Amino acid sequence: MTRLRELIEKGNQEELWQICCGFIDLNMDEFMSIQKRLLMEQIGFMAKSKLGKKIMRGALPTSVEEFRTQVPFTTYEDYCPELLEQQEDTLPAKAVRWAHTSGKSGKYRFKWVPITEGAWEEMANLMYAASIFATCRKKGEIRPLPKKFLYATANAPYTTGVLAYELEEEFGYQFFPPLDETEETTFLERLDKGVWMALSEGIDGIYGMTNVLVGIGERIKSGGGSMKISALLSKPKALLRILKAVTKSKLAGRPMLPRDLWSIKGMACGGTDSQIFRHKIKDMWGVHPLDIYASTESLILAMQTWDFEGMTFTPRMDFVELIPESEYLKWEQDNTYAMKAVLLDEARAGEIYELVITNFHGGALARYRTGDMIKIESIRNEKLDIDIPQMTFHRRADDLIDLGTIFRFTETVIWRAIENSGIPYVDWTARKEIFEGNPVLRLYLELKGDYTAEETQLEAELYEQIKKLNDGFIYDFDDLASMEKLMALQPIKIAYLPNGAFQKYSITRQNEGADLAQLKPPHINPSDEVLSLLGAGKDTIAETEVTFSNKAIIDR
Repeated sequence: MTRLRELIEKGNQEELWQICCGFIDLNMDEFMSIQKRLLMEQIGFMAKSKLGKKIMRGALPTSVEEFRTQVPFTTYEDYCPELLEQQEDTLPAKAVRWAHTSGKSGKYRFKWVPITEGAWEEMANLMYAASIFATCRKKGEIRPLPKKFLYATANAPYTTGVLAYELEEEFGYQFFPPLDETEETTFLERLDKGVWMALSEGIDGIYGMTNVLVGIGERIKSGGGSMKISALLSKPKALLRILKAVTKSKLAGRPMLPRDLWSIKGMACGGTDSQIFRHKIKDMWGVHPLDIYASTESLILAMQTWDFEGMTFTPRMDFVELIPESEYLKWEQDNTYAMKAVLLDEARAGEIYELVITNFHGGALARYRTGDMIKIESIRNEKLDIDIPQMTFHRRADDLIDLGTIFRFTETVIWRAIENSGIPYVDWTARKEIFEGNPVLRLYLELKGDYTAEETQLEAELYEQIKKLNDGFIYDFDDLASMEKLMALQPIKIAYLPNGAFQKYSITRQNEGADLAQLKPPHINPSDEVLSLLGAGKDTIAETEVTFSNKAIIDR
């Protein structure tokens, strides 16, 4: 029996809070002391392993400073084929689990990452901390936690599925549908079964993706989707629950919502767009989703507390370095440029950084560029007296446009889809925007000559082309049609640019003295300034993703 489970069974709340949530009481010096001690321990693990020697290029750092000067930044390609082929004999420490997230177009379908025993134990503490923060109202308070969860996310070996088994084993959480029944079914089949079981048995927690929860809520709000009375007659508990919910909603003078059916204590939700949907989810389900920064590579690195504002960094999962946006932009123009990173105690409020991590507890990744740009909202949480920087997810740093757990588009995929559609065009640029409350790929397109087409027709055509190209950037949920049925997906919105837009942009930049490489706008993630120079009207430019802080992303 683990120490955590022993404390849970004994109901020792004071020690439970200290072990799981006590990191929020650290001051910055204490936080950095833990980070540096665990990094030196990790260097020892790496120095003895084949993979570690490869990544550190034979260096044997004896200090944090030497590690940061002698070991280069890395990407997943640096760990291939070792991680891709799950070569356990090369690892710094034995893997107790392997998890994966989506891969890279034309190279590999999944990115496999090992989870060590030490990381697994730390994950258990942090997952329990998330449950506490999602339900408490003040420091030190541990309220009755959820026990019965609707399971509405990807199954193992995606990280969310792997962690669900740990939640079940360590804390006795019950999932609907049961985890052992999720492996061979489509996503929608699992979800439908889970909802039916929740109607009969009741739930008090949610473990899922925020956009899926919105989809469920909309179906319930519009009349329960395809729910039939004949099906309810064989499920008397579900029928009674629905009748009570109908009565409650009619008395309130509004459509039925999930909160009429269930009393949710708390929810841990994934998806890069959690903050976009947070108020809608609160209205539908009755509670805010707790925002967590987590990924397959980093596991849980930061989380919100009971004020549901910025996320507080956790000290014992990964060593954190931050590449300032100004440094990243220099590297983007010249990939030979040696970027300089800062440590967390050197971060500045309001600044944007690319997140770099080094796994602790014998993990495999060192100075790993996550590709995530985060914003340091404040150096500390004044309201709750937390003396650790507060972060939010800002955007992707690379050429990915991430639409929150369903789609990830690259420049290559978008370009191929446009080409395959046969549309006569001059050029294009695209970014993630919010349209009618939902994240979409907004494609700004200059058509060639006198060609015209209805936006909706072109949007549908491009979507079909992207589905045909399915090479890893549409999530492998085993049944995309199921997701479309649930969420009425149409992830592409087109905005036409005026004739000559790209030519005028180049002339403007040239007159400003821009370098040759800067005469064309980026295809991915253009700024408002770029779109304005291209002639996109203000009524065309929707809210961009950088308006929103987000990230509870386990499956990134």
